[in-house]
Amino acid sequence: MAEERDSAEALVSEIHKKITDAFEVFDHEFNKTVDIREIGTIIRSLGCFPSEGELHDIIAEVEEEEPTGYIHFEKFLPVMTKVLMERKFCPIPEHLLMQAFEVLDQQKKGFLEPEELKKHLTQEGEPFTREEMEEMFSAALDPDKNVIFYKDFVSMMTIEET
Repeated sequence: MAEERDSAEALVSEIHKKITDAFEVFDHEFNKTVDIREIGTIIRSLGCFPSEGELHDIIAEVEEEEPTGYIHFEKFLPVMTKVLMERKFCPIPEHLLMQAFEVLDQQKKGFLEPEELKKHLTQEGEPFTREEMEEMFSAALDPDKNVIFYKDFVSMMTIEET
């Protein structure tokens, strides 16, 4: 029993250190606050990838009652600890991303035309913004053939679990 408690305490301590380190990168004034616009970057640096809606929910939870444009560490720490302990917003596994691209590639060509992908990403589900589309295409589009070889793109997008 004591061993389990020590193990859980060690895990919480490790998570607190990760959160603190990530938060401090953006605490430019060293006053335990960060600009609210940095919260998404901090959360993603911790290996969590919430949707825009989920990110807004997290921000609403950690924001002061009278919004100041800044998030305080003491409000962020418990919320983010819970997110990491519950392994929420984990990245989608590589095989599921491949399956999604393969569904879109009905002719089984191994690539998608940019206009074809743009249509899916702006008209289905949570639509991508113009900026998100441009950023994605800058990384995904093969400059010679002007298509997206999705197998290469998926391997570039996924991270190894540690």
